[in-house]
Amino acid sequence: MSAVFAAVGMLAAGQATADTFVPLPDGQEVAPGATITRTAEHAVVSPSMSANGVGRVVWVSGTVTADVTHTPTVERPGPYSTPENWPGTNNSSTHGASQVSTGYIVGCQVSIGESAITAGLSGNVSTNGGGLSGSAGIQLGPGQVKFVRIGFKDVLRPGVYSLGYRDFEMEIQGCGGYAQARAYTVVEIIGEHYSKTTLYGAPFSIG
Repeated sequence: MSAVFAAVGMLAAGQATADTFVPLPDGQEVAPGATITRTAEHAVVSPSMSANGVGRVVWVSGTVTADVTHTPTVERPGPYSTPENWPGTNNSSTHGASQVSTGYIVGCQVSIGESAITAGLSGNVSTNGGGLSGSAGIQLGPGQVKFVRIGFKDVLRPGVYSLGYRDFEMEIQGCGGYAQARAYTVVEIIGEHYSKTTLYGAPFSIG
């Protein structure tokens, strides 16, 4: 079993009492070659420390597990590359190895439903080198949607792979209206029988 976990962006002492805890349901997506499960997901929403009326902060936590039953065995994956701004493909990419990646889709004054996602959203916010990190700053205007990837793990052989994150901070600025987010996890399997499976989380309000 391969696993990675990061405890990041811990809530600072003395947060405002206006913080809102948002419990989110577990989810699972079963597809040929991979089963994705998300558990213990929750969010804590609060006003931005900048207090400018167009910002807010959310801390998200959760654990993602990918049970991969078949993929070509790769000892050393090829060079990593992200197809920046390719509509509908900016949450993962084939780069020489199968991969599991996870993060959040964040939108300003839009409903982040299945139809909006599959319509071909663009824009990407990567955290330090694509790995797990503590925070991400997002500039959003009305009607804009961006992907914030928290982390990824190469899947070099069949097995169970886990990505955990705790209190990952996302600060949204520039959105004067309603903001919303939802989790995504992608398992991409390369080889002769290529497949790409996505598990979406429940949408929630960021205020």
